[in-house]
Amino acid sequence: MIGEHSSKQYDHELETIRSKVLQMGGIVETQFIDAMTCFRIGNAERAERVIAEDDTVNQLELSLDDACSHLIVKRQPAANDLRTVMATVKVITDLERIGDEAAKIARTSRDMHARGPVSINHYEIVRAISASTSAMLHDALDAFARLDGRQALALIAQDTVVDHEFRQIMRTLITFMMEDPRTISSALDTLWVAKAIERIGDHAKNIAEYVIYVVDGKDIRHAKVLPELPDQVSDGER
Repeated sequence: MIGEHSSKQYDHELETIRSKVLQMGGIVETQFIDAMTCFRIGNAERAERVIAEDDTVNQLELSLDDACSHLIVKRQPAANDLRTVMATVKVITDLERIGDEAAKIARTSRDMHARGPVSINHYEIVRAISASTSAMLHDALDAFARLDGRQALALIAQDTVVDHEFRQIMRTLITFMMEDPRTISSALDTLWVAKAIERIGDHAKNIAEYVIYVVDGKDIRHAKVLPELPDQVSDGER
């Protein structure tokens, strides 16, 4: 009975942490969406809200890291339980960095529009990569919530699309700057935003890799060939 009670307590504490991680994920997802709206329309007030929200994300990172540390010390999880806690800690770090990138986009947007009319169609240049990355982030959080290894694996493959879109943007902006030096300032701002979006895609990919680590016990970071997961993984092994 003591062992069963302890196990239920552990499950409850871990689920509480996971719920707060998903809450943190919802905040950074909204940060990213709002930051891109700022980039499109130049809303300085909204940009300031995105930047201020980064403090909330930072505090969540600290409290969740502390909760995970206490869980390890108190419950001493092993095997898959330990993998779950360690992967959760890494997910928290990636979410905090996504918040940083969203705040960076908001700051760039605020400063860019404050300087006056933008000399290039800046939002249209990053619209596709923004949509791809937003979908990746949403799917990463969904895969983490449901521990869906197959969804995570499909998401990882999408990172090559985002990387390709970023390279195209870089070539386009370099061409603009070479042909018309008056576009340099706006083009550089757009490039910084595109890079921040690409980095958010990288962090979403990291989250997907941690999901696979939890459900299948495979660390596929830096793997050149993605693994084939058994059918039951898609249901989220625990």
